[in-house]
Amino acid sequence: MPRTLIIDDDHDICFLLNKFLTKHGFAVSEALTSKKAIELLDEHADFDVVLCDYRLEGTDGNAMLRKIKEKYPSLPVIIITGYNDIKTAVEMMKEGAFDYILKPLFPEEILNTIQAALNRSVGTIKTQPITSTVSVTPSNNHHDVRLSFSNTEYIFGNSATFNHLMSQISLVGPTNYSVIIYGESGSGKEAIAQEIHKHSKRADKPFIAIDCGALSRELAGSELFGHEKGSFTGAINQKIGSFELANGGTIFLDEISNLSYEIQVSLLRVVQERKLRRVGGIKDIPLDVRIIIASNELLWEAAQKGKFREDLYHRFNEFTIDVPALRNRKEDIMTFAKHFLRKANEGLDKQIKGFSAEVENIFCSYIWHGNLRELKNVVKRAALLTDGDYIEARSLPFEISNFHKLQFDHVQEKSLPPTYTKIIAPPAQVEQVSYSRNFTESSSLKEASIDLEYELILKILKEVNFNKSKAAKMLNIDRKTLYNKIKLYQVINNK
Repeated sequence: MPRTLIIDDDHDICFLLNKFLTKHGFAVSEALTSKKAIELLDEHADFDVVLCDYRLEGTDGNAMLRKIKEKYPSLPVIIITGYNDIKTAVEMMKEGAFDYILKPLFPEEILNTIQAALNRSVGTIKTQPITSTVSVTPSNNHHDVRLSFSNTEYIFGNSATFNHLMSQISLVGPTNYSVIIYGESGSGKEAIAQEIHKHSKRADKPFIAIDCGALSRELAGSELFGHEKGSFTGAINQKIGSFELANGGTIFLDEISNLSYEIQVSLLRVVQERKLRRVGGIKDIPLDVRIIIASNELLWEAAQKGKFREDLYHRFNEFTIDVPALRNRKEDIMTFAKHFLRKANEGLDKQIKGFSAEVENIFCSYIWHGNLRELKNVVKRAALLTDGDYIEARSLPFEISNFHKLQFDHVQEKSLPPTYTKIIAPPAQVEQVSYSRNFTESSSLKEASIDLEYELILKILKEVNFNKSKAAKMLNIDRKTLYNKIKLYQVINNK
């Protein structure tokens, strides 16, 4: 029975993780402080894996990681972190962390990551083709590179838009054309790229996905093209780059416009000559790789602004696919929602039958700013909180279950390519409401303060399209405090 140590100062997180992992055959210990964690590690030297929150009271994940690695260098440590800490988490991986998991936590991802850590610790990492939605990170590779095969999680639907999308994939898939995929964040661009790979003659070869936005400027060349031992400070071993790993198969470069000018120059040489040279190397390595790129902004416009090389754009522009935003294919929303519920049922070992009529109405009228990724996360969270046969509105995040009350006249879209349609909320859905309760002579100063605070929270949430991370940052509080304040207002308002 694998032994797992959870380090988190949040009692609720510890409780849920403990219950979930115990159910799946793990022996679990908890530590709410770094001091307690070290004590448990010293008392039980047989832990197999550690789950550690990045933000700990009185310390942080970096300090905790160093303490663990000093005493137990071979013990895999998985960092739990929020979206705002991704770059820090990546840096921690370079310091010895095995991987990181983003909040909100999802059962399938937790199990997959822990299993990968356990496999690596006994030297049994496997990289053969798989057909599930699991992503495998090779032992000599960076976290931003995800090796996977035939993942079609987002490739289905009933709309005419979906049918057109599939016809484009079927048309270009069997060719060796480079493809540009345009679409908003969370719309399923990587899944589209994987489906193209699946339809190609390279389907049994590697599919390597790179998030260019997460590559640091200093190490992007090494991550993409590899490096030789001693080529720069810290290069203690030879590294195989992502292009070399993808040789024979397909490489997918997401948010490619984030690459620096210098890396774009090197990439142009790779695309033109179909060979690469590792950083610090003297030998050219032949390449046979199909390149698929993605962006949420038009690369031609980026080229006109000097942000993206025009010659590189023309090299890639052999075929273009536009992935529609979820709000523009409303007839597919419940199809996706039911699919995500089936996946959540599998991960949670539940038998939830579906969604209440109220939830279906909310889903179909809500403007999904985060597209499929947001819908997937909402369904997973709701499934975790649901004990009955159907998901009810009370299990949804506040800004979604109260969407009609909070909606405003015009949804401001941010820097969308002109090919996308700006959405205007239907007049029937717009309500002019007062956000605060009526003040009376008996209202306490505390209640009045909460009302005013809540009005400010709503105002900021609307300004950032209900992105809670951005709202918390603007309010100078953390996400947990923001959630707690919203819950407090709900409790008071429902008395």
